[in-house]
Amino acid sequence: MPNRQPTIGEYLLKKLESYGINHIFGIPGDYVVQFFDLIEQSPIQHIGTTREETAGFAADAYARTNGMGAACVTYGVGGLSMINAVTAAYAEKSPLVVISGSPGMKERTEGALLHHKGKDFYTQQRIYDEITVASALLDEPFTAFNEIDRVLDAVYWHKRPGYIELPRDMVGIEGALYQRPSTGTHQSDPETLDAALANAIALINQSENPVILAGAELHRFGFRDKLLRLAEEKQIPVVTTLLGKSVMPEAHPLYLGIYGGAMGRAEITMLVETSDCTIMLGAFMTDVNLGIYTANLARSRSIYAISDKITVGYSTYEDVTFEDFMDGLCSPQLDKRPETNLEWVLEVADPFVMVPDQALTVQRLFQQLNQFLCDDLMVIPDVGDCLWGAADLRLPEHTEFISQAYYTSMGFAIPAAVGAQLSKPNARPIVIVGDGAFQMTGTELSTTIRYGLNPIILILNNKGYGTIRPLAKGSFNTIENWNYTLVPELFGAGSAFSVQTEGEFGVAMKTALTETQHFVLIEAEIDKFDMSPALARLAERVSEKV
Repeated sequence: MPNRQPTIGEYLLKKLESYGINHIFGIPGDYVVQFFDLIEQSPIQHIGTTREETAGFAADAYARTNGMGAACVTYGVGGLSMINAVTAAYAEKSPLVVISGSPGMKERTEGALLHHKGKDFYTQQRIYDEITVASALLDEPFTAFNEIDRVLDAVYWHKRPGYIELPRDMVGIEGALYQRPSTGTHQSDPETLDAALANAIALINQSENPVILAGAELHRFGFRDKLLRLAEEKQIPVVTTLLGKSVMPEAHPLYLGIYGGAMGRAEITMLVETSDCTIMLGAFMTDVNLGIYTANLARSRSIYAISDKITVGYSTYEDVTFEDFMDGLCSPQLDKRPETNLEWVLEVADPFVMVPDQALTVQRLFQQLNQFLCDDLMVIPDVGDCLWGAADLRLPEHTEFISQAYYTSMGFAIPAAVGAQLSKPNARPIVIVGDGAFQMTGTELSTTIRYGLNPIILILNNKGYGTIRPLAKGSFNTIENWNYTLVPELFGAGSAFSVQTEGEFGVAMKTALTETQHFVLIEAEIDKFDMSPALARLAERVSEKV
């Protein structure tokens, strides 16, 4: 008797395993419950969250740190609830696979009014077509395996989300043998690659003060070592975008800081904008990364290399892979730069001296927090001054920094800590979150208890939306003040502190680092008009536009 072919559901799970996905985030529903039964029988662990959007945020962070991630939800109410999180993953190039159960193909008769249905049975897939790099409806056993492979291949190569819709009457159907390799190869055209590298190397060699502007794609594609090799072999200084923070070891003498137009330090801005050759590698040219377009980068003296294209000056090269271009820049033909005095750019801060009775300010809180960072931590700031203030942290070599520094959806950080810690169990998250964002997704602390996770949650409580206050005055900036220290009592685990002074914050952080069984929440009370220097600079420029 011939061996049975795997069912469509079994094949999908095996393929997810082959990409190193060991956890799937999501919430069950009747359209997807058969597939959830298969997950329970597989080596992949299901991670339940409190709602679908947070499952998407958690899977996004898992994807950023693991290489690929997955979320699984039901049709309509589940899939459409994840739209914001998946859009964020698309915008920031995170390889997230969304699996949605759906009505069976035999149920999709004209006029059938099945629950969770919107405009028609195909509305959800059409929406996902707009926010994913590839989508598939597994409606045919003969093509299902190929369709799974096609979507996963696109997610792997483009580092953007993909969507797979699995009708409930197809989960247990045997599929046909796949007809193509699960992950194809992408190769550069040799002549085009040579031309692109020759042009780039000539531009760099002719320059006197080149600088590398490194971005998030170096994280996504695992090219941090390639960046470090290029910088060290050719002695080219490195700055990063905010989204690319931690892609270069921040204690390295060639790392100078974050470039962000008006948001950043004047010295960094001057270094980059007076450079006669800006080498932009894996950087998203977004308004947030560029200080709401206060940056000034001349295309004529720029090299811009990302996964989608390679541009040198005014010349654009297709059929050249990002990896081949990165490797080619380390060619002997690229001159090693003479040592340059960069001390004028480096920010040498005075050692932080705690004043125990001094009220907390945003600037000094981050300076104090910097003293507690070490290699076995990862920093996950939420949107707002949590992000702008964290930009000035000087991270240890192996400390990761995970943020939504482009799409900037409030509420990302706490669910992201769930996904990131499951992906990197030896790294403990420090989540920096505003009170507004905490009230959106703080329920995910119950998920950390359920799965034995132990993030440190630092709430900057300024009783409202501190990023909007400098732009517009109004009661809409104020939110209800919660008693955050009662959160452990609500969830039945964890511990919490409320701090108002530098001395109290120091004690709370030391305690948090030693209490590793469950989450530790630290509420830092901040004056509602206080803000980081970066936010103050940015708000001044943004207010001109709004």
